Amino acid sequence: MVEKATLARPYAKAVFECAREHQQLQQWSDVLILLAKVIVDPQIKVLIDNPNVTADTLQSLLKDIVGVGFTAEISNFVQLLIDNHRITLLPEIAAQYEMYRAEALKTMQVELIAAFDVSEMQRQQFTAALKQRFGREIDLSCRVDKTILGGAIIRAGDTVIDGSALGRLNQLADSLM
Repeated sequence: MVEKATLARPYAKAVFECAREHQQLQQWSDVLILLAKVIVDPQIKVLIDNPNVTADTLQSLLKDIVGVGFTAEISNFVQLLIDNHRITLLPEIAAQYEMYRAEALKTMQVELIAAFDVSEMQRQQFTAALKQRFGREIDLSCRVDKTILGGAIIRAGDTVIDGSALGRLNQLADSLM
């Protein structure tokens, strides 16, 4: 069976190239993220899987949900996905599109998971350090997870930096075995 990522890649690449050519990176990003969320909704999944729901009905429903941002190009793209039975790939297409977009804009999504709230000054310090390390603009999102006990975990693309107390305890336990 072919991986969803493999099936989604040509669609994501084509959409990205189209969006870049028409200088609509943000518009496409917004619509793809919205459509990806809609497609995984259980009520919508039932409609997608229902053979009695026509392609036109599904297209019309998605157009109504997206609203004003549903341009002719987006309509054509969604119709292509529906016709080729690839509409369920939208979450993967959106994720890959965001990677292409981040690469083009030289930005990086970074998640900081800390045991306690992170102050604005700490956010700025983390952002500056990560910008220097990765050579990109950093879009930092923070969340609190008290189960890590102390310290922080940083997730930046494929890189994970575990400076949490729990992570260090686990490393210690592993080295003792």
